[in-house]
Amino acid sequence: MQRDFDGGFDAFMIGAGFFLLFLPTEKAFSIDQLRNRLTNPFFHLYKKSINEIPVLCYYIPILFCLGFLYFDSAIHKLFAEHWRNGLGAWLPSTQPYYISVIDFSWLLNQQYLQKFIGYLIFAFQFSFVFLFFNRYLQPIYLFIGIGLHAGIALSLNIYPFGVGMLIFYILMIPFSWWNYLTLKIESNTPKLIVFYDKNCPLCNRTVFILKHFDIFNNLLFLNAQDHAHNHYQLADLPIDILLTDLYAIDSHNVYKGLDTYINILFKMRYLSPLGLALKIPGIYHFARMKYRNIADNRLRNPCDILCHKPLPIRSFSFYSLIFEAPDQLAQKINLSKLTKALLLIAILQLNSTIHYGLLYRLNIDLKNSSLGLTLHQASNSLLMLSQTFIGIIPHALYLHDHFAGYNQIYAITYLDKNGNEQWLPFINQEGRILAPHWGRVHSMWANIAVTPHVDFKRLNKFIMKITAYWAPKLGLSLANATFYIKTKPNISPNYWIHDLRKINLSNEWTTTGVATWRDFTFASDLSSDHD
Repeated sequence: MQRDFDGGFDAFMIGAGFFLLFLPTEKAFSIDQLRNRLTNPFFHLYKKSINEIPVLCYYIPILFCLGFLYFDSAIHKLFAEHWRNGLGAWLPSTQPYYISVIDFSWLLNQQYLQKFIGYLIFAFQFSFVFLFFNRYLQPIYLFIGIGLHAGIALSLNIYPFGVGMLIFYILMIPFSWWNYLTLKIESNTPKLIVFYDKNCPLCNRTVFILKHFDIFNNLLFLNAQDHAHNHYQLADLPIDILLTDLYAIDSHNVYKGLDTYINILFKMRYLSPLGLALKIPGIYHFARMKYRNIADNRLRNPCDILCHKPLPIRSFSFYSLIFEAPDQLAQKINLSKLTKALLLIAILQLNSTIHYGLLYRLNIDLKNSSLGLTLHQASNSLLMLSQTFIGIIPHALYLHDHFAGYNQIYAITYLDKNGNEQWLPFINQEGRILAPHWGRVHSMWANIAVTPHVDFKRLNKFIMKITAYWAPKLGLSLANATFYIKTKPNISPNYWIHDLRKINLSNEWTTTGVATWRDFTFASDLSSDHD
């Protein structure tokens, strides 16, 4: 799987997943936080947890998952001529296998702008790891990084990688911006006051869920037993009546039952379409019947002193063990261990960068001496460890050793039931890889099957996979199906060519091979003779 399909995204997600083990996800606006609260439906009602966390929890994932990746990638780019010429962003965007459906020719044909973008990426990747945390430079790196990965996601068809990297930039948004956004979107006064039964576990859990997703702070939840009599709209209602339904009030009206939920959805704003749907005749009556059945059969648990007793909260990460140790000495010891672990990860990354980015690129052979051989073997062992558990790999993407000699591309057609030749919905007449063949499938074909030096045994294997997958979907039988292998010329230079994207897309195809399925057995005459 790794050899045939991995394009770097899986390794990146291994690294991201590793750091998620140590991040306080249960303290954020997350499902983990909600799960924590739902496990203790009474206690959390009386004590609000403090969500303050160290700034390092934001910066460490950025440093290791973005900063080290960028720096490693920049080292490799130094050895690629088209990157040194400022064409590193331009060249992949002119290659049919890598481009998206959006035509950016108007931008790609601006030679000096493209070179500026190429050199800007160089400077950005080299300096990011050293300067991204500077409060004055952080917005600059934030916007350049967002622009870089948004451009990747829009112009190239490696969408998972582009979007995955883009998500990390949420951690780089300055804290003052979040505070400003909170002041702008949150309401100072509640728009709806909801009264619930404090002795009902289901009611408490419902309140936690609604409060969790009330991002505009428009709802105020109060238990009916202690607060209903303080509001004149409900003062005349006996408590046993109040506990039979979920009541709510705003500045004008009193709501109960399903109408309360409908108004909750409206006050949450972004869930207003669900509120409108519940008001549709038929849906409204069915939902009211289901609500009545649940409300009349829910269990109640009269709350005593145990409801106020702090219960142990399960942590979904190692964060609490490190930063919330019971005493200062234990916390200091844990922080020391964490620091050593982070230093070890930095060493593992440095080993990968030196091994692949310098020694390999400079063609330095350490195996000529006993000491060098020992160092080489130790480095290989560390590489296996770091790649398997932390996802550290060389980020040598779209370099000269990928594009140099990439002078032809392949596509597949088939004979339909009427004997007419049709294009397989995998690569179109332009040479673009069609949706949804991005991510691993794109990597399989554009990076492994078709390379500057095609291995025809490997290419035949992937042609077999693709035709076996598509044949049943197209109504073809693997007992008798015929496919044609097409090739067309492709240009991947280290120098500027105007309108290269259009040139590569408009080149003519030639049939260079035949692949057949006969009695569920695959055969192909594609060989180096057709190169």
